[in-house]
Amino acid sequence: MRKIIIAGNWKMYKTSFEAVELVNELKRTLGDMSEVDVVVCPPFTALVEVKDVISESNIGLGAQNIYWEEFGAFTGEVSAPMLTAIGVQYVIIGHSERRQFFGETDATVNKKIKAALKHALIPIVCVGEVLAEREAGKTFAVIEKQLEGSLAGFTAEEIENVVLAYEPVWAIGTGKTATPVQAQEVHKFIRDWLTKKFDAAIANKVRIQYGGSVKPENTAELIGQPDIDGALVGGASLKSETFSQIVKNCLALK
Repeated sequence: MRKIIIAGNWKMYKTSFEAVELVNELKRTLGDMSEVDVVVCPPFTALVEVKDVISESNIGLGAQNIYWEEFGAFTGEVSAPMLTAIGVQYVIIGHSERRQFFGETDATVNKKIKAALKHALIPIVCVGEVLAEREAGKTFAVIEKQLEGSLAGFTAEEIENVVLAYEPVWAIGTGKTATPVQAQEVHKFIRDWLTKKFDAAIANKVRIQYGGSVKPENTAELIGQPDIDGALVGGASLKSETFSQIVKNCLALK
């Protein structure tokens, strides 16, 4: 059975002081949690301070981005060795906001995944369609293209170490959420794609999160679906009460 993974993407919120305050609260409520993998992804500036707080807990640490080169004249970028040196375990790659605002493509996502895996970071790889694509009936075509480009050239063994996140762009930060049926339909499509690309054994091992206005009220119904293995949580991860409740609502599932 796949272990549920709940990751909080803090985006460009929280100073170092605010991050420490939040993660101290999370450590009190979730620090001993072992039934669910809990991950926090603060801004780069707060990674070290957050790591110091959670170092003796079961909460994992993730970064929000990575560059594919290990070092060099790449002003403003952060490499995999820099992240692993401070104890980062996960990294979000290809989030829709990176694609929309910073020119991320399937090709750059692919390079970033390779860099992450080379240094034993667990990539959380995002795919998802915008509203116009969903309304035009292109959801599956868009997802397949993103999967084909982002995961090109990887072996089955490498794919086992990847977490996928389906995030319908039209549901991110809008208050709209894909219905459990809509979300499950796409998650099943992704798992079927993995089966065709690799095999059923690999497809059954890969964890696929849902991301898009996840909150305590809809957690159980979404993650109760057979192919949804967790959540990539945005706004609701910025408050200890809501993020902790999302995690707790998973305990009775699967």
